[in-house]
Amino acid sequence: MLLTIDVGNTHTVLGLFDGDDIVEHWRISTDARRTADELAVLLQGLMGMHPLLGDELGDGIDGIAICATVPSVLHELREVTRRYYGDVPAVLVEPGVKTGVPILTDNPKEVGADRIINAVAAVELYGGPAIVVDFGTATTFDAVSARGEYVGGVIAPGIEISVEALGVKGAQLRKIEVARPRSVIGKNTVEAMQAGIVYGFAGQVDGVVNRMARELADDPDDVTVIATGGLAPMVLGESSVIDEHEPWLTLIGLRMVYERNVSRM
Repeated sequence: MLLTIDVGNTHTVLGLFDGDDIVEHWRISTDARRTADELAVLLQGLMGMHPLLGDELGDGIDGIAICATVPSVLHELREVTRRYYGDVPAVLVEPGVKTGVPILTDNPKEVGADRIINAVAAVELYGGPAIVVDFGTATTFDAVSARGEYVGGVIAPGIEISVEALGVKGAQLRKIEVARPRSVIGKNTVEAMQAGIVYGFAGQVDGVVNRMARELADDPDDVTVIATGGLAPMVLGESSVIDEHEPWLTLIGLRMVYERNVSRM
């Protein structure tokens, strides 16, 4: 089985693949202070609950693929693979790793590994041109050309960041649950804030995607828009531009990158 690990700024998502199928997944908080030993214990606890894996750390794992936006966590995970999975092929997404997607930006090294991985999966699953909207700590919009090239994107504050900012900076506001309100016109402060978040972000997605699509293709209708990320379901029903929802897009991309690199190791 292949263990895939996507380390984001707020959450880390893990997926277990049996061939092309994801058979288990977990979401944990990202903590830059965790050591390699602590991460190994956490992995053992999660995977020990799966019936297809053994009780010992590494039993049943044939490969590991990792991407991380937090350098300190990537460093510790590298140590985890060395100390606890020494006999298991591991691919850590960083410069030099074969993805199959050309990066046509001013400085390709600036582009987050997760965004490139999303582009890999988008090209393979849906073809280009495509736009990936990832609802994470930041809401990112990534454009893939008809030839499967990563051409650039947009970074905006994420839903949770916006909710926290309202609660901190608004004198009479507080942090709220991100949920769909009864109507757009809120009848109380909580519903008014929820409406601003849900419908405001849906409007942002529609506006940004439409502008990107006009630049990306002669016919914007040819562009496939894929949503992913933990908070995507909050916006899916209100956005008019999203064509596909793939919650495990990054994990699927990690599996694809692993397969493209493991034979070279």
